[in-house]
Amino acid sequence: MDVLSRPAEEFGNDGTVEELWAMKAVEHAEIYFNLLCSVDPRQLKLTPYDNEIYEEFRRQFPDMNVAVVNENELKSAEGKTKWRLYTEKFNRLEDYSYGTLLRANAGEEFQPGNAILVVRIQFWAIEIARNREGYNDEIRNRFRGRSKKTE
Repeated sequence: MDVLSRPAEEFGNDGTVEELWAMKAVEHAEIYFNLLCSVDPRQLKLTPYDNEIYEEFRRQFPDMNVAVVNENELKSAEGKTKWRLYTEKFNRLEDYSYGTLLRANAGEEFQPGNAILVVRIQFWAIEIARNREGYNDEIRNRFRGRSKKTE
């Protein structure tokens, strides 16, 4: 059994669990970036529910700039309230609340200054929008052949 799938109560405040989650988030970020470098982002399907995730995202966040995400707006009291309402609509999806790294600037690669910790449904919503709206198009051209290696 994978240690990350065990109930949280079993671990208390063990820093090892936090490190494992961080490693998993970095690994996910690198794999996703490699996909963006190799495949036309407009053709990527992140979940079986991409259409529903995108439509609800744009219904609730019609003016959100996904090209460059403002972390302060995302994590403000008002932002958290709006995202909580959005997230509740997708709590049936597996892994929807996992901690995940999101690139703040869609035109840049993952690096410490361009990473925001979000829950997976936020990642899906923003990245599906970036893919469909063309904000991830330049990644493939700029970074093709320079994909990050997962270890």
